[in-house]
Amino acid sequence: MYVCICNAVTERSIRQAAREGAHTFAELQRRTGCGDCCGTCEDLAREILDSAVPARPLDLPLLAAAA
Repeated sequence: MYVCICNAVTERSIRQAAREGAHTFAELQRRTGCGDCCGTCEDLAREILDSAVPARPLDLPLLAAAA
């Protein structure tokens, strides 16, 4: 499905960018051009990006050191 019509960015390309390290909308814009023109795709693109970014474990050095 096309998310950004202006730059022909698809849902698949957003998910691919997330797998390759795009974890913020600004990074997604740099990699794909999504949202650079009219901006009407931004809400949907952010939603897709947020759902595609893998959850990162919490960095808890104090708990790790205590264990």
